[in-house]
Amino acid sequence: MKPEILSQIDAAAMLDDVQNWCAINTGTGNLDGLGAQASALADAFRVLPGEVELVDPSPVTGMAADGSEFQIANGQHLVMRVRPTANRRVLFTGHMDTVFPQDHPFQQQTWLEDDVLGGPGVADMKGGIAVILHALKAFEASGRSSTLGYDILINSDEETGSLASSDLIAELARGKLAALTYEPAALPDGTLAHARGGTGNYSITLSGKSAHAGRNPEDGRSALVAAADLILRLKAMEREDITINPAKLEGGGPNNVVPDHAVLRFNIRPKSTEAMERFDSALNNLLSQIESEHEVRAHRHGGVTRPPKPVDAKAQALFDLVKECGAELGQRIGWKSTGGVCDGNNIAACGVPVVDTMGVRGGSIHSADEFLIVPSLEERAALSALVISRLADGALAGDLN
Repeated sequence: MKPEILSQIDAAAMLDDVQNWCAINTGTGNLDGLGAQASALADAFRVLPGEVELVDPSPVTGMAADGSEFQIANGQHLVMRVRPTANRRVLFTGHMDTVFPQDHPFQQQTWLEDDVLGGPGVADMKGGIAVILHALKAFEASGRSSTLGYDILINSDEETGSLASSDLIAELARGKLAALTYEPAALPDGTLAHARGGTGNYSITLSGKSAHAGRNPEDGRSALVAAADLILRLKAMEREDITINPAKLEGGGPNNVVPDHAVLRFNIRPKSTEAMERFDSALNNLLSQIESEHEVRAHRHGGVTRPPKPVDAKAQALFDLVKECGAELGQRIGWKSTGGVCDGNNIAACGVPVVDTMGVRGGSIHSADEFLIVPSLEERAALSALVISRLADGALAGDLN
């Protein structure tokens, strides 16, 4: 089986794809770049036997410093459906956006060593998109594909939480046997991310009453003082299973005015669904206390964007299958839990087993030192192709259904 899979994978073509795609800036807010990337990906994926569709993003709002909500623009998402009537269907996901906007100094690719390429998105995750495409090309060429259908999603907003694609992720996950997501490996040696914590982003707008700080301060109701109190109480809510990070406080004004407006932004990292739900309920109570004790109004925006991702028996069976396929190919596959999050969190929340670091080996992602270990393109495409073939052959049917 090993020679058959490897013979279908063109490592040079994979590298060409990565370099061409990474030459397009696709910072999440660069709609022109994302449009060009979506078009290039649509052309590339049309070699597979399915329909390519570019899907408009769902509406997303943000909170401005003045407390008003505004619309956030996002790019289109690529969706492809292959054999949609098959009884056994799998979901493959990746993202075309990067964390590097048009004005970021990191825009060029550089060979760091003979087999190590540096550049924006080479690992996270245009290398991963190449793995999806070429693994599926190898699978389709194997002559064993007729029993397995699949959907592909390449979204445009993963790096900002997938708020414009979360509904689409849930729709495509529905009824799937399993899912594979192509974030880069958790470590450069190919280690997979196992269980993941969750994350949530909140903005709290506090509205008080202004007054002269010298003549009649007692008539004022300081939104800034209320926000400071809220920060301390939020930190006091931390437990072993949840961390809370007050990240930014906006508001205030001249020294002689009691400030009547403040916006507090913070992030939570729950390790379990119970911790996530406990915090959300406690936050409502806390805001009521702040409103009462400081005589201000509080408005919350945001919430949990990625639920925690535990690994249950079904998910572990999928991990074990990946490990077995790796061993057959001479690849040692291990895993570790992580505090990072990705679309795998959203997929797991739909009850679908997922391995979400099937992408390339590399490192230093989200920095100007990001790199791709080039031989891993072929390695990981072979790994995915073999896993997909095993799923098509009925492997783990009892465990995954």
